[in-house]
Amino acid sequence: MIFKRLLTVLVSLVAIILAGSCGYMLIDGWNFFDSLYMTIITIASVGYGEIRPLTENGRIFTMLLILIGSGTLIYCFSICTAIIVEGELTDALRRRKMKNEISRLKNHFVVCGISATGHYIIDELLKTGRKFVVVDKDPVRIKQMADANILNVEGDASHDAVLEAANIRNAAGLFVALHIDADNLLVVVTAKGLNPTLKIISKAIDEESSRKLRQVGADRVVMSNYIGGLRMTSEMIRPNVVSFLDTMLRDKSGAIRVEEIAIQKDSPLVGKNLCDTGILDIEGVSVVALVTSDTGSYIFNPPKDRILAVNDVVIVMGIVDKIMKFTNMTL
Repeated sequence: MIFKRLLTVLVSLVAIILAGSCGYMLIDGWNFFDSLYMTIITIASVGYGEIRPLTENGRIFTMLLILIGSGTLIYCFSICTAIIVEGELTDALRRRKMKNEISRLKNHFVVCGISATGHYIIDELLKTGRKFVVVDKDPVRIKQMADANILNVEGDASHDAVLEAANIRNAAGLFVALHIDADNLLVVVTAKGLNPTLKIISKAIDEESSRKLRQVGADRVVMSNYIGGLRMTSEMIRPNVVSFLDTMLRDKSGAIRVEEIAIQKDSPLVGKNLCDTGILDIEGVSVVALVTSDTGSYIFNPPKDRILAVNDVVIVMGIVDKIMKFTNMTL
């Protein structure tokens, strides 16, 4: 919008200058440079004298040029002033900078929907230092994200262009947390069409929607009512466990988390046993389980001499910074 207004200003100025120059050339027979110079000093009202004697028709044309040209110039200045005062120019520059930053992202996450669930997702991604982009069509919620310096895209997440703007093709995962299951279903279909390898976690209200979301490509579906029921039961029968997990997750610094370390093909950990990797020696970090690459089964509290293979996943719990430091060293 701002660029359209600026283009209008530019076109108006160019049009009046060209019209004035052509007028002097046709009426008084001046050359182009003299005509251009006379036009500019006339509409700018600088008070210079006539560079050549004007005919009567030339003076009539000059009077018209002063009225029309000065009005056009005032209009252009008012538009530019309004853009600066209203902050549109700043917003446009910030949006362009954000667009360039999003285009450079790789292996980031995309969060669709700033719902109550979406807020918790965003909060957790911030605490754990993940790169992500938020997509929502509500301009008020998007402005809140922008004010918090969170990368965002305003628009309907079910549209290809909007997900493309969030750099969905280079994303590692997608969170779909819209209010209506049908909208979540449409976003999953759209995202899978753009990036078939994308990992998608979707929110669902009812069980039938959960089944359909899996059918169209969602890797995991989280039902808020189901999770709420499990939580209430856990509060009753295992309160200390719940209290511990709450303390860990609600920590403002996000210092303690359960994380996973995937063993890639070129990782230096391939072929080593857990003891030799050094992870068991990191203070504040504990190995909870191992997900085997061959069967996908879980080995809880795996033995120290367990040999790590490609695509194994080590599940650890502890201080996030130390876990991330170890993970980066093994990439």
